[in-house]
This record gives sequence, C-alpha cells and structure tokens, in this order.
Amino acid sequence: MATLILSVMGSDRPGLTQALAGAVLASGGNWLESHLSRLGGLYVGSVLVELAADGIERLRAAVQAVDADGLEVRITPAVEAPGAAGDAVHFSLVGQDQPGIVHQVTAILSALAVNIEDFETRISAEPHSGAPLFHMEARLRLPPTLGPAQVQAALEDISGEIMVDIALTPSEVA
Repeated sequence: MATLILSVMGSDRPGLTQALAGAVLASGGNWLESHLSRLGGLYVGSVLVELAADGIERLRAAVQAVDADGLEVRITPAVEAPGAAGDAVHFSLVGQDQPGIVHQVTAILSALAVNIEDFETRISAEPHSGAPLFHMEARLRLPPTLGPAQVQAALEDISGEIMVDIALTPSEVA
C-alpha cells in the first residue's frame, strides 16, 4: 500500500471536496485524514490517502480532471516517521492582535526544540470593544528532556510583552 498526501488549493465553490473524494474513490483509494478550509477566499488543505501501489497512476489521472476544474492538486508520498518521543501538550493563546505574535511564540518553541504537530490561528472580535483578538491553538511535541513547566515558563516570559494569555495542558493525542 502507498500512503500519499494531496495538497489542494483553488477558488472556493461548492463541490470541491466531493470532486476530490470522487478522485480518491475512483483510484481505489481510502481517505484517511484531512485538513480543508476556506482561507483568504481560497479552498486550501491537505488530504492523507492510502491506496494500492497500482492505483497511484489512476489517482494522478483522476486528479487531473479535478485540476482541470480549477483546483490545483499536488501529490506527494507520505514519509514514515519514527514514533514521537516526549510529551504531547495542547497550547492555547489569546490576546489583542498585533504583528509578530506568531514569530515570537515560534521563536521560543524553536529554541526549546519543541515540534509543532498541529497549528491553527484565527482572529475574532473582542466582545465589548470589537477590537481584534488573536487566537492560537497548537499541539506541541516536547523533546524527552523538556517538561511542560519549562515551556510554560519560557512562554510566560514573553506573554506580558506581547499582552497575551497562554495555557499548556496535556494533549489528548499521545
């Protein structure tokens, strides 16, 4: 069996997910995981599929038909990664929106050798003033020698500077 990642991007419109699912099914593939969304007015995301090795060319052909309808699809072989070591933690942040929040937080995480396994950000309106609030949610994988308290302390060092509230909790995903 082959495991592939489909990276997709195109103008958002009804039927794109169905067209992509049809291409996977027509090639004998199985849709395993996906992250699809509307971002900046475009339909973007990724899909993890599994199929027999002899179905890869059928998938490429089926994807070309979807591609012809204006959805750019790239196919990349998935890579088998060794089992993750270290604690998995959920990280959340909320604060007034300002440039540089993502850069500062990821600089701290990178310096600690923390791996970001899942990452999502969004803007919402503050309930009373309507001011933009920045939200960040991430699943982090800590190196085996680093504990959640050390990550919390490092992030708290910058939380006052960038005026955000942060929280680290054990992740449901191991």
